[in-house]
Amino acid sequence: MSIIQHINKVFNHRVRLGIMSALMVNESVDFNSLKNLLDITDGNLASHIKALEKVAYILIQKQFIGKKTNTKYSVTKLGKIAFKKHINALEKLISQQK
Repeated sequence: MSIIQHINKVFNHRVRLGIMSALMVNESVDFNSLKNLLDITDGNLASHIKALEKVAYILIQKQFIGKKTNTKYSVTKLGKIAFKKHINALEKLISQQK
């Protein structure tokens, strides 16, 4: 199997790559923190979150803080495995180019 086959198309977009990177190093991240970190609009973040949720790479947890909704995201076990495979494939590809 070639290295390129381990590069996951789900992570091809920079926003999804950013979301997953943030979630890999944090237990969870809320919507506004992700939006500010990635410097994107609500709609843009929501569409990429939906794409990651669709493939079961992230978990969405909604709760109320006072009267406000707070939505937090965390990476699933499947998401961690897929992201690590993706990063490893990129690293192998880069190291072969030296």
